[in-house]
Amino acid sequence: MAHPKRKISKQRRDKRRTHYKATLPTLAKCNNCGSTYEYHKVCPECGFYRGKLAIDKDAE
Repeated sequence: MAHPKRKISKQRRDKRRTHYKATLPTLAKCNNCGSTYEYHKVCPECGFYRGKLAIDKDAE
């Protein structure tokens, strides 16, 4: 198996990792209640997803 010839320095390793950044999730505004929610997720306030009732919040 191949082995590295020299130890990779911390500076070189960190330079390579500069592009690994955490990004904020994209938020959308609910058409039903107006609250903000994450894309591709059910609205936590009213339970609607893409204009249709996905989770009945009254039953909980």
